[in-house]
Amino acid sequence: MADAHLEYAHPNPADVVAGLTAVRDRIRQAAEDSERDPAEIALVAVSKRIAADGILPALEAGHRVFGENYVQESKAKWPALRERFPDVELHLVGPLQSNKAREAVELFDVIHGLDRLSLAAALAKEIDRTGRTPKLLIQVNTGDEPQKGGVVPAQVDTLLSECRDTHGLAINGLMCIPPAEDPPSAHFALLADIAARHNLPILSMGMSADYPAAIQMGATHVRVGTAIFGARPSRAP
Repeated sequence: MADAHLEYAHPNPADVVAGLTAVRDRIRQAAEDSERDPAEIALVAVSKRIAADGILPALEAGHRVFGENYVQESKAKWPALRERFPDVELHLVGPLQSNKAREAVELFDVIHGLDRLSLAAALAKEIDRTGRTPKLLIQVNTGDEPQKGGVVPAQVDTLLSECRDTHGLAINGLMCIPPAEDPPSAHFALLADIAARHNLPILSMGMSADYPAAIQMGATHVRVGTAIFGARPSRAP
């Protein structure tokens, strides 16, 4: 059941397709400018607070990689959409409460917000129970912002080793959301350095405002919502 406090946007289908096309073109250009293969960069179309009928145009245009922020919202929208489009890859790009780990492991193919040992333990339990193995990314709070999720850079090594050695989790990459007021490239470079040090292949960084800069710094996944689906309703208190 959808969160009762959420209002959903119903974007114009032509606008969604136009936005998707424009973002793909910018990804291609940014990749070529950095002498990278555009095929190496996955576009995660973030469809949080977008109604199912607003997501359909992107699916019908052939896009298959989507991101959501809320487990309950995703449970309400995606099972029916996946019946029609079973090859969708669904990413959880928002924070995850440990008590939602079971539903997250059952629903998502990639989880971007692993940032603490209690969540690692909960995910390990559900992965063992279900046999599903979503890819797991550690979220790094590169700006050390107290209001934001993520482990601070100095603690990544410890969390990573605990995830692997204590809980037997395979960690596939890193994710970050730079501070809104900072130039993003330094944060992207920091994340890329940490990933390279640990031989982690996935770098999830860059959103609608800064994904070309993220591509320049090595992003393998960019999370773009507003530039595709338009503005979303504010979340009610």
